[in-house]
Amino acid sequence: MHWPRAIILVDMNAFFASVEQRDRPEWRGRPVAITNGRQGTCVITCSYEARAFGVRTGMRLPQARRLCPDLIQCPARPERYAEVSTAIMEALAAISPDIEVFSVDEAFLDVTRCQRLLGSPAAIARLARRRVFEASGVLCSVGVSGDRTTAKFAAKQDKPDGFTVIPPWEAAARLHAVPVTELCGVAEGIGAFLARHGVHTCGEMARLPIGVLARRFGNPGRRIWYMAQGRDPEKVRTGVAPPQSVGHGKVVPPDTRDRAVLLTYLLHMSEKVGARLRRHGLAAREFFIGLRVRGGWEGARLRTAMPTDDGHQIAALCREVLGRHWDGAGVHQVQVTALDPVPARAQLELFADEAPGHPEINGVMDAVNRRFGQFALAPARLLERSAMPDVIAPAWKPFGHRRSV
Repeated sequence: MHWPRAIILVDMNAFFASVEQRDRPEWRGRPVAITNGRQGTCVITCSYEARAFGVRTGMRLPQARRLCPDLIQCPARPERYAEVSTAIMEALAAISPDIEVFSVDEAFLDVTRCQRLLGSPAAIARLARRRVFEASGVLCSVGVSGDRTTAKFAAKQDKPDGFTVIPPWEAAARLHAVPVTELCGVAEGIGAFLARHGVHTCGEMARLPIGVLARRFGNPGRRIWYMAQGRDPEKVRTGVAPPQSVGHGKVVPPDTRDRAVLLTYLLHMSEKVGARLRRHGLAAREFFIGLRVRGGWEGARLRTAMPTDDGHQIAALCREVLGRHWDGAGVHQVQVTALDPVPARAQLELFADEAPGHPEINGVMDAVNRRFGQFALAPARLLERSAMPDVIAPAWKPFGHRRSV
C-alpha cells in the first residue's frame, strides 16, 4: 500500500561503543565504556553488555566499575566516529536524497517519493538497515511511520537492532497511552505545563484546545499538539541553516583555580573557534566567554572593534574576562563562542588602517595544520593543553560548517 507520507528514522545502537567493538573484535560481547580520553572519569556511552549491569551514560567511572568490575575503559576517538558516521550518511543518501542528519548517529529519511521505485516503506527501511551495515559494520535500529515524531518513537521500541513499523493510520492509537514527555522535543518544562492542564498521555492531548498550546509556545506548541496524535507536520530538513554561533568548550580539572591553567584552556578554545571561523569564511564581532563554577556560569559577552577570525584577538577577550569577571572560584568548564558569525572579508571600515588580526600568519598556520594535523603548528602555550580529545557536538553534520568535532 502506498503511504501518503513515509518517514524512516535510522538510529545507531550504542554507536561509539559499537564502532570500538567492530574495530577490536576481542571486545565483542564484552562490557565497554567510552570516556573522554584516558583521563576521563565520566561515561560518554557504553555497550549494551555494560548496560546490562546498570552502567549508564553520564555515570562516573568508579561507580560504573563497582557495578561492572570487568568494564573495559576506552578513550573516545571522535574523528573515527565522524568518519564512520559520514560513510553511513552517504549510504543513506543513496537511498533517498531527502535526508536529514539529526545527529552523528541518527538520520531521518523521507521516502515518500521512493515507494514506486524501491517498494513499501518497510521494504525501504530493511534496505536502509542493510546498507548501513555494509557501510559501517555496525547495527542500527529503525523506526518507520508517517511522521517524524512517531518514526523516532518507533525506533526506540525494540533496541538494539530493532525494526518497528507504525503505519500512519495506526499512529494515534499506538501513542494513545504513551506519556507526552517520551516524545522527542517535549521536555520537562512543557510536560509540567501540559500536566497542569490535565494532559499526561498523548491520548489526552485531543481534549486540550490547540490554542492553549499556541498561546503559550507559539508554532512549536501547535506542532506538539499534532505530534501527540501521530500527525507531526514537521518536514525532513535537508539543508543546514547558516550558523547562529560557532563555539567550543572543554571540561577542565575539577575546581581549577590556577589562572595559568585556565588561560591555556581558554587559548585552546579561542584558537579552535578562530580556525573554524576561517575554515568556513566567517568572522564575528561578539563573543561569549564563559567559566562554569559550582553555582553556574560566570563570564561576559564582549565585542571586538571589527569582526575577527583571529584566535589571538579572541584570547585577549578571555584574558579580560579572567581579570574582570572571575572572582577566583573553582572552575569546572570553559566556553568560547562566536555569537554573530557573518561572512568574512566584508567591506572594511572607511578609516581602518588594515584588516584585524594576522591573516597571513593564520593562513600559513591553517595550511600546515590541514596537512599535518590539528595544532601541529600552534602557540607555544598550547604545548601544555589538555590531552583529552575533542567531543562531537550534538549538531554535528558530515558536511558544511558543522563538520568539525
